[in-house]
Amino acid sequence: MTSTSPPRSASTARAARMPVVFVGHGNPMNAIEDNVWSRGFRELGRALPRPKAILAVSAHWYVDGTFTTGDVRPKTIHDFYGFPDELSRVQYPAPGDPELARRAVQLVGERRASLSTRWGLDHGIWSVLVHLRPAADVPVVQLSIDARLAPAEHLAIGRALAPLRDEGVLVLGSGNVVHNLRHAFGAWQQGETRTPDWAHELDQGVARALERHDVDHLARALATEAGHLSHPTPDHYLPLLYVAGASSSDDPVRFPIEGFDMASLSMRSVVLG
Repeated sequence: MTSTSPPRSASTARAARMPVVFVGHGNPMNAIEDNVWSRGFRELGRALPRPKAILAVSAHWYVDGTFTTGDVRPKTIHDFYGFPDELSRVQYPAPGDPELARRAVQLVGERRASLSTRWGLDHGIWSVLVHLRPAADVPVVQLSIDARLAPAEHLAIGRALAPLRDEGVLVLGSGNVVHNLRHAFGAWQQGETRTPDWAHELDQGVARALERHDVDHLARALATEAGHLSHPTPDHYLPLLYVAGASSSDDPVRFPIEGFDMASLSMRSVVLG
């Protein structure tokens, strides 16, 4: 689909174009701890241009259907358990943007997507945004991940949303390039710090594919042995496909955050554009 925004010159559009960003959010405690990852999030936030609004795709809104949050004041969702009360008291009071929510539905197609007021901002988003935009001064809309779709279809939704970049909207994905919590918690409990070969293989393969803008590789990555070991379920990988889909082949690529937490949890972040 094409944008309904007023025509602009190519030079003006390019100057105003927002990057697209994927962040490895990792442990929810990164929201309140001062560590290498939270400091990386804050540095990334300072390096990004201020957007008009943020359209966020989180691993934690993984449902049957594509929805956007249509609330004027989206609630802060504490979708976890077993963590300190301090984390459950965190609020991220960013305003919503119903107009952007409707615009995203229009771009994806009203037969495939719709507005919802049953969600809000989950910890996959706010645990990162408390560092990227600590003042909560930019409207945020969340987009769900349809669990029924194939990887190529998630890429296609990202491509459909690409015009938002020229409308001042930051498309932000939040998940993890490698996310096998059973292994990560087991390694943490045993004091294991060595990253397994399969985690390195997937992480490096994804990084090289992003540098080449090879979306076909990204779509196939979970079908490999390393992909199966890295993602028992695909929810934390799929936000990356929305970001890759919204990128352009001429976007510069950089990785502001790299490394593994809990031995096998990839914290890689990527900025395209």
